Amino acid sequence: MARDSEAQDHHGRASSYPVEEIAAAWERERPGTPVSSIGIVTPIWQLAKLLGDDRRRVLTRAGVDPATLDLLSVLRRSGAPYTLTTRELGRRSMVTAGAVSQRVARAEREGLVTRRPGEGRPRTVLVELTPAGHELVEATVGQVLHREAELIDGLTPEQQKQLAGLLRILLQDTQRKLGDDRISQVGDV
Repeated sequence: MARDSEAQDHHGRASSYPVEEIAAAWERERPGTPVSSIGIVTPIWQLAKLLGDDRRRVLTRAGVDPATLDLLSVLRRSGAPYTLTTRELGRRSMVTAGAVSQRVARAEREGLVTRRPGEGRPRTVLVELTPAGHELVEATVGQVLHREAELIDGLTPEQQKQLAGLLRILLQDTQRKLGDDRISQVGDV
């Protein structure tokens, strides 16, 4: 039987959990230093790296980069006619106006979106998903979401719901404490 500080591998055998070893070592070397965050923050960093790397592999096989998929996904989720202003794209993508401009220009060159002036407002630009963009996002999102569902299926549906709720609380509280409500892709600067 595994001790509390040991995890079990996929065969049910006791296996060491390095995160707990790191926390125990800091507790030993620096008594009184708070180490509880290690058991939360370290696995989040590790998961972000693993999930980000895996998503990039899926997207590479699909022939699309993460920023382009994000743009196409935001347009697709907006509903027909799959058209948004660049300002709204920035708000929904949680990226800067400059990033939106770069993403739109790249996707337009690839025939995935079109852009045109907005009606009634001189500086408004509307971005619309093309049939090719729609086709690409439909094929790619399915691959990404099926893969991610596979990666988290080690948790029961109830555990997934509980973890999602706890992560939402942690994210919102951290954003509040840092005064930063922007969210970017893992690894973005």
